Amino acid sequence: MGVKRSRISHGKMEMAGDSEAEMESSNSSRNWTSCAVVACLIYLPLLVLLVGAYRKPSLEWLRSVGFTAETGLRSASSSPPLPEPVKDKLLGGLLSPGFDESSCLSRYQSVLYRKASPYIPSPYLVDRLRKYEALHKKCGPNTELYNKSIEQLKSGRSTGPSECNYVVWIPYNGFGNRVLTIVSAFLYALLNDKVLLVHVPEDFADLLCEPFPETSWALPKDFPVEKLENLGVRTPESYGNMLRSGVIKNDMRFAANLTLPAYVYLHLSHDYSSLDKIFFCEDAQQMLRKLPWLLLKSDNYFVPALFLVEEYEEELRRLFPERETVFHHLGRYLLHPTNVVWGYVTRYYQVYLAKAYEMVGIQIRIFQHAPVSFDTMLNQIINCSRKENLLPAVNLEEPGVPPKNAREKAVLVTTLYSGYFDRLRNMYYEHSTATGEVIGVYQPSHEEQQHTDHQNHNIKAWAEINLLSFSDALVTTACSTFGYVAQGLGGLKPWIIPRPAERNQDCLRGSSMEPCFHSPPSYDCKAHKDVDKGAVVRHVRHCEDLDSGLKLFD
Repeated sequence: MGVKRSRISHGKMEMAGDSEAEMESSNSSRNWTSCAVVACLIYLPLLVLLVGAYRKPSLEWLRSVGFTAETGLRSASSSPPLPEPVKDKLLGGLLSPGFDESSCLSRYQSVLYRKASPYIPSPYLVDRLRKYEALHKKCGPNTELYNKSIEQLKSGRSTGPSECNYVVWIPYNGFGNRVLTIVSAFLYALLNDKVLLVHVPEDFADLLCEPFPETSWALPKDFPVEKLENLGVRTPESYGNMLRSGVIKNDMRFAANLTLPAYVYLHLSHDYSSLDKIFFCEDAQQMLRKLPWLLLKSDNYFVPALFLVEEYEEELRRLFPERETVFHHLGRYLLHPTNVVWGYVTRYYQVYLAKAYEMVGIQIRIFQHAPVSFDTMLNQIINCSRKENLLPAVNLEEPGVPPKNAREKAVLVTTLYSGYFDRLRNMYYEHSTATGEVIGVYQPSHEEQQHTDHQNHNIKAWAEINLLSFSDALVTTACSTFGYVAQGLGGLKPWIIPRPAERNQDCLRGSSMEPCFHSPPSYDCKAHKDVDKGAVVRHVRHCEDLDSGLKLFD
């Protein structure tokens, strides 16, 4: 791998911006080096003192967002110091102890950095995960049963379910979308006694540790179905197109005069057709269970729709008595940064964030299809932080000279752009706070553009998501999958910055830490008509940040 030096700009180490579903991405180098990052971390504090070309916020602007010495105060003693390390490295039984700890340091170390979770996995979930691990070990890549299933797949036809049946996950869109759909696909596999295999292209390599002991979840490179990334809504083997062509009958049976296909492709992305959405009908689930190979591509966190399938209702209740813990538990079970990523995370944390008694994460995403001006977004963030007592007011009449022994609160900003960091950093750098706290503002990177198809970008994005998940309080942008992953891993209910055109308020508190299913189906399979899926069961309702979306609540 080539060597590329990390850049230092305005006191920021170049790590990552945001990572969301975007149809456009530009080309950039995939080179990465840990040596350059270490050098940045060593010399960056000195460089911060030397760089003086910061844009200065005006007093008029500060007053316009409500920062005065008399408003928005927060007691300096209202937050405890950093929590002591939690001894339960197995997360209540979620994690198996059967791993070499050095092979994936984050698996058992993450608990030392995140707040202690108040959510305990159910004994039934723990038991089902151990049984799944045994199934995966028996059926995983290069086992005798896997090789037998591959031969059947090569034959072009299927004779029905076999001893080992598979769901193949295919990555699509940004990093946040990808990890949300890995969790969705895993839960679907768990509910149907199938084995999850993950297609890992080059831009997704070396990001996630293997989650299952003594086996691999990586789809072998000689998998006989070629060009998986090209599968889409027009693919003849898609579930919706098989319904349209008559290979599958309207009553969800395969046509009597046809053999079972070798596989069915499940297109569950934002552009899926009305026929593809019939996947969420109970009859469809019973039929698809007959097939040994299902290929799945999605950019949606489709878990809430599984809770609307009557067949799964009792099993899901036993797995997750607290409905809003699905991603929290499964994400912490599956998603472990590799040692390369974890090294970036821990070094940055120790150099910049560990000395603070409290950390506030601010995640900012600007969507091309719903642009928001810089000043509008910044004012919303400032007003939200003030009104919700997340950050203290500044005293405009006093210079930024902190009192002796002042405590520091860290603000971690993650976004593609540098302007938000500059304005927040300068505001607290040039003025004292009304509480006497020192506010340190940090931004690991500002790449300015998204590069979803580059490994280097995805490594940095994954590092920043983990840093955000260490927050004591989190502010996120509406509809951002990047923010969803951070809040789920951290067990946080965020303050959400809504789109100005949709809400006349600076922010709203999330009532659930679950991600939102952005493009849910509306078709009621039994009533044969469209219905409001957010009013079917108590624990599946519409999202705070997207009225048409669905989300799990308790």
